[in-house]
Amino acid sequence: MAITISALKEAPGENRVALSPDVVRKLVKSEYQVLIEKDAGQQAFYQDSAYTDAGAQVVDRKTAIEKASLIATIDQPGDDVVDHLQAGQTLLGLLASLTDLEFVKKLAAKKVNAMAFELLPRTVSRAQTMDVLSSQASVAGYKAALLAADKFTRYFPMMITAAGTAKPTKVLVLGTGVAGLQAIGTAKRLGAMVSGYDIRPASRGEVESLGATFLTTSVSATGEGGYARALTPEETAQQQKELAGFIAENDVIITTAQVPGRRPPLLVTQDSVDNAKPGTVFIDLAASELGGNVAGSKADDTVTTPNGAQIIAAGDMASQLPASASDMFAKNVQAVINDVTKDGELVFDVDDEVVGELLATYQGEIISSRVRSAMKLPDRHPAKAEDAADEAHPDAADDSSEKSKTKGAD
Repeated sequence: MAITISALKEAPGENRVALSPDVVRKLVKSEYQVLIEKDAGQQAFYQDSAYTDAGAQVVDRKTAIEKASLIATIDQPGDDVVDHLQAGQTLLGLLASLTDLEFVKKLAAKKVNAMAFELLPRTVSRAQTMDVLSSQASVAGYKAALLAADKFTRYFPMMITAAGTAKPTKVLVLGTGVAGLQAIGTAKRLGAMVSGYDIRPASRGEVESLGATFLTTSVSATGEGGYARALTPEETAQQQKELAGFIAENDVIITTAQVPGRRPPLLVTQDSVDNAKPGTVFIDLAASELGGNVAGSKADDTVTTPNGAQIIAAGDMASQLPASASDMFAKNVQAVINDVTKDGELVFDVDDEVVGELLATYQGEIISSRVRSAMKLPDRHPAKAEDAADEAHPDAADDSSEKSKTKGAD
């Protein structure tokens, strides 16, 4: 029997869809059966007819859930989905497995196999094509720069007109991971004067290759695999003090520091916000219910300060560019499916360095070392515990190691 892959319509407010017609066409060609819930792609401007033309069946929600071997989703599904899942089915998506442990326990109790993209060991080269956090961060960084240009009250580029010359906008990007570099490149293409800040000196080459100025402070914190290590409280205070000077000199500040499953680091203090010039725009890509990089940032809201600065919570940027974001998300889904398909069946090697970490649950057991650690369960492989270093979002400007979550940014 063919493996059946399904994609559901996401909750209101989420415009992306986990499978695109192009990826559906490739899956069907590879002899998977694909079910798409009616209107699942509507917010990404993928009509049902595009899916049927690609070889999928458009079905109701109940059928898409009950008939699936694997259900691909953007975000953690609600109880209306989970309550209908059966033992042996697989759920794949951004499942908030590090912040909603009760959800993981519920899936384990139902013996549902849960593959959570936020658990992917991102430094393993084989995992790069599966890396949803990076693909969605790229979209978020691009969209953040466009949002900043739209909200700022002056031109981004230098403009020479008969009425005089307008100076270019000064943009500062805090954190030069995937989202940060995309924001830098986009802001440069819009004509702004751009600076990038990171506590990893090795980031200088990437920032300067985009034509931006690299800023760093006396704090240097390069960790394993090119990620930043956790800062000490003293280093954090020093970093924030030095950053304050950079922030005051700029018109637009885009912050990108995210740590999946943890509160994002505070990069822009209340003093920095209070001392910002009138009209300054802060774009906070880390803003969520867990907090943000900017003091006073509120999830899904824009705050105007008494001194006339705007703090824009931009944690849903990938969802605001749904077609491109869905295209890339779907390719990440396809890469995972291809990796776990063996001889026409879904096969999960819990000891594999990628699959074993991607699996939050399998056959009723908690598998991922990071989830087990969050639940205070003993490591499944005590001898390997020291090598199973937790990873975090590479966009984290001062804490991109889990040793120290999103709608994507990541």
